[in-house]
Amino acid sequence: MKKRKIPMRKDVISGEMYPKRELVKIVRDKDLNVSLDPTGKKSGRGAYVRVEVDAVKQARNQHLLDQVFDVELSDEFYDELIEYVDHIQARQELKKNDKL
Repeated sequence: MKKRKIPMRKDVISGEMYPKRELVKIVRDKDLNVSLDPTGKKSGRGAYVRVEVDAVKQARNQHLLDQVFDVELSDEFYDELIEYVDHIQARQELKKNDKL
């Protein structure tokens, strides 16, 4: 069997490359609206964040996504992002435990 190529993307918080499935995409559209993109198919300027709550909290404290998108983001957006990442992280842990 031929090995499949794993798509890699750069995490904007750490600057390291990770498999796309381990990241969450955030998109800024041409109207400067920033939103989460769970499907990964929205058009616009995209940035990827690792599915790790501590990393996202660090981004909120330093307002890293504000700098990436050149837009001032509200604390509500960061709270929504943290809640979403926490949910995805919990689902991944459940999948790991089910496989064992």
